[in-house]
Amino acid sequence: MNRIKELEKQLNPAREFPAFQAGDTISVTIKIKEGNKERPQTFTGVVIQRRGTGSTETFTIRKMSGGVGVERIFPFNTPFIESIEVNKRGKVRRARIFYLRSLTGKASRIQERKQAVVA
Repeated sequence: MNRIKELEKQLNPAREFPAFQAGDTISVTIKIKEGNKERPQTFTGVVIQRRGTGSTETFTIRKMSGGVGVERIFPFNTPFIESIEVNKRGKVRRARIFYLRSLTGKASRIQERKQAVVA
């Protein structure tokens, strides 16, 4: 099993993205292909979950668009992701915050995590 993971790492080198977890608000810039042209598109929302390990790791982002909840699952190893930017660090007590799906309005806000002061 370890040999398989080593080969997987050699074939698909891990890309460097900022550390984020469930509850964080992030912006993912992806490349969209339309015909023979490519353009960047940004998807901003709250991370609902991260799952998998290594080359099969994925994360799910949820945002509200016109009063309708939109969720999108991104694999970490896709070449279409240009960048990931962490906008806000959220304070949640679960790794998978599916309860956010049933909340609307102000109830769906996530408290921001305080950053440690470095002296």
